[in-house]
Amino acid sequence: MIGSLDWSTLQQLWWLIVSVVGSLFVFLTFVQGGQTLLLTLTDDEDEKTLMVNSLGRKWELTFTTLVLFGGAFYASFPLFYASSFGGAYWVWIAILFTFIIQAVSYEYRRKPNNFLGQAVYEKFMFINGSIGVLLIGAAVGTFFTGSNFVLNDYNLVQWTNPLRGLEAAFNVFNLSFGLFLVFLARVLGALYLANNLDHDSLVERLKKSSFNNLLCALPFLLYLLYSFVTMDGYAVDPANGMVGMEPGKYLNNLLEMPLVLIMLLAGLVLVVAGVVINRFTASVRGIWFAGLGTVLTCLAIFSMAGYNNTSFYPSKVDLASSLTIYNASSSHYTLTMMSYVALGVPFVLAYIAWVWRQMDSKKLSIDELAADDKSY
Repeated sequence: MIGSLDWSTLQQLWWLIVSVVGSLFVFLTFVQGGQTLLLTLTDDEDEKTLMVNSLGRKWELTFTTLVLFGGAFYASFPLFYASSFGGAYWVWIAILFTFIIQAVSYEYRRKPNNFLGQAVYEKFMFINGSIGVLLIGAAVGTFFTGSNFVLNDYNLVQWTNPLRGLEAAFNVFNLSFGLFLVFLARVLGALYLANNLDHDSLVERLKKSSFNNLLCALPFLLYLLYSFVTMDGYAVDPANGMVGMEPGKYLNNLLEMPLVLIMLLAGLVLVVAGVVINRFTASVRGIWFAGLGTVLTCLAIFSMAGYNNTSFYPSKVDLASSLTIYNASSSHYTLTMMSYVALGVPFVLAYIAWVWRQMDSKKLSIDELAADDKSY
């Protein structure tokens, strides 16, 4: 059946697959968000260690999903990978650096005689959860605002800004996107920790923190929504593949793809519902509502960026260089073979879900950590 799919269908399918992976990654940034709470919500070292160990059981999932996201993009849309990673390399180096120091921090935070000290590694975790997530948001924001690159006849990329991608963080829309993701990650982190920890006073602080961080995220979210319905977008002419500016392009995408609009609204409602459930009831299950809402919201945003004849990686200095899911994808044969491999992904996800359930079947307590000499 997969082998009979035409090239354009495979291209749209793989944009969906990449979008799902990217959306799952954003949900998993609850690890990064939780790390930024270490320095403000804990009263003593025991509480800090409790939070670190709860997050430490999941941090590898976030990093692995980020690598999978990059790998899926490389295999399915190699021209984007070459253009973005080959041109905007400073922003990607900065992002990867924050994840490297995160990995080092979990490994060495409490190792005896580490020369940096525990506090330094905790600050590294904060950098990963704040600057790392902000830069990821700014990079994704360029899907809508455009980037500074030109492709020649041989698809060699020339970046026209010396900051090599870091300039994205100085655009108001991109910066708002990044800050929204930072506070969303903090919301998810607080919700996850509240559900995972056996510590009444800390859980109560986490429940309040999720609500406070949602309030901090709202101004950036409202600005993003306003921008989506008012900004010009990069439209693709289906007749010749040429990219041009279209007034209200992303609003048109939402109206012409009602399922995407429904996903966006439902996702935002679920995120708010998850926070409200945690803050104003005795339940600590809000993470699952907010997690599903995060995935749906991100899927809607990726869909706005790539579907309905839209350039998902536009060049604001040379419209002819802009990338679409059609001119940036791998060959029909490559996408077909990858699609067969992708059939095994649901089994992998099922295994991850099973392992997750086993790991979180019992809430983590300080007493449990005291008996574990291999804790973070």
